[in-house]
Amino acid sequence: MEDPSKSFKSEDNLGNLASWSTITQTTSQTITKRDRWKGKIDFLIACMGFSIGLGNVWRFPYLCYKNGGGAFLIPYFVSVILAGVPLFLLEVALGQFMSKGAIAAWDICPLFRGIGCASTMINFLVNSYYTVILGWAFHFIFASFSKELPWAKCGHSWNTKSCIDGVIRTNLSNSTSLLRQHILGTDPASEYWENRVLRISNGIDNLGTVQWDLALCLLLAWTIIFLAICRGIKTSGKIMYITATTPYIFMITLLIRTVQLEGALNGITYYLKPDWDKLTDMTVWSDAGTQIFFSYAIGLGALTALGSYNRYHHNSVRDCLLFAGANTFTSLLAGFVIFATLGNMSYISNVPIHLIAESGPGLAFIIYPKALGTMPGSPIWSFCFFIMIILLGIDSMFGGVEGFVAAISDYLPQVILNPWYRVSFVAATCILSYGIGLFMVTNGGMYIFQLFDYYSGSRIILCVTFLECIVIGYIYGWRRFANDMKSMYGFSLKWLCCIYLCIITPLFTLVSVEIHLSNTFHPYMCECFL
Repeated sequence: MEDPSKSFKSEDNLGNLASWSTITQTTSQTITKRDRWKGKIDFLIACMGFSIGLGNVWRFPYLCYKNGGGAFLIPYFVSVILAGVPLFLLEVALGQFMSKGAIAAWDICPLFRGIGCASTMINFLVNSYYTVILGWAFHFIFASFSKELPWAKCGHSWNTKSCIDGVIRTNLSNSTSLLRQHILGTDPASEYWENRVLRISNGIDNLGTVQWDLALCLLLAWTIIFLAICRGIKTSGKIMYITATTPYIFMITLLIRTVQLEGALNGITYYLKPDWDKLTDMTVWSDAGTQIFFSYAIGLGALTALGSYNRYHHNSVRDCLLFAGANTFTSLLAGFVIFATLGNMSYISNVPIHLIAESGPGLAFIIYPKALGTMPGSPIWSFCFFIMIILLGIDSMFGGVEGFVAAISDYLPQVILNPWYRVSFVAATCILSYGIGLFMVTNGGMYIFQLFDYYSGSRIILCVTFLECIVIGYIYGWRRFANDMKSMYGFSLKWLCCIYLCIITPLFTLVSVEIHLSNTFHPYMCECFL
């Protein structure tokens, strides 16, 4: 392994920012004892498992449909080139060069170690609420073990007098209100979600009690996460081969089944039909940009941690490009699955697709289950769909929790050197996160979930990535970072580092932040994704 200190000494003007002695003073044994990926594609599989998640299934298809269909792919691919790939490579290369997690990696420029602290804290908060979604999915899987799906028809104890079979839940405005009133009545899938699963209260000031069925499902999710990562990447890496690839089997199976349904082709046409006039709308470009940040899981520090397990000369540039292709393919494939099903739902109910399609958990836990309930053999297809959701989400949590553990472990050498210390630390992390998640499975838990998502999963990530570009591009120096990358990869990305890190990517990120702020909403009057 080439001595990284050479690149630090290559320039004199900022050479004191991070001497090699400062970087290694945390522990001289951390790097030598740090786990490494065994196979050449382990890192790529881990990145796919971590970054390709629920947003690819329930956010991208809706954004594509809403923002001009096939025309949306133009701003999407532009965003991939201008922000997705550069930022992904920046975080991975930083971790690989420093061989440390999200916080200690910023010893490369110690004054800005706070960037690593911020991304690690965001990561912890995201992990705490993201796993709640897995708890919901486990609930729906267990509910699928029945002859008839419980949300397919009215007549259950949780249904109200206004429940009407066959009613499609429609938006009365551009966004859905939390306890939306329906003109003709409510559909059983909506009532199952609100009255049976969430048992939702009338406001955040009325948290109510813990829903113990959801609490047990949440405990199951955290137990799986703990068992997968407690022994390190050598165990979780093997598991990710299954969790990162199996969802594609379920996606393709669901696609083959849904395209045979009546109206499916109409749904796919709605999904991809280009509306070129949309390209003049800045909101469309903003949606494309923010989707890249979310689907690439940038700004959470986990990519830095995953990169830190690479060998020094591993070609992560190649992995970055392969990942970008896999991410886009997954999003497009998920869109075909979702809109083929919605097309059939529209055909059966004689309701336009634009009154059915929506984004977020509402798509996964109301609209799609409603559509599945109309299909022959619906419990089987429901089981396949929610297994796919769990697999997409659980390996995202493997990477997310590993990123947090790696960041803290750099300052607790015993966690790295002693396997039992690591097991104890991972257990403590999971227990603490589970305790936070319990507040989100109360009657008012959805309101707390929304607050976590709004404050830790949106604009703050854009701010962190903007600072990453500025610090590496201007303060540490793009020339020095280009030399660091050349020492790892054996080829130069000098001018690309200059153009992207100093100009294009920070400017793109800054514009995304500005547009995102202009489209902000008050979290207490939120959609709550219902």
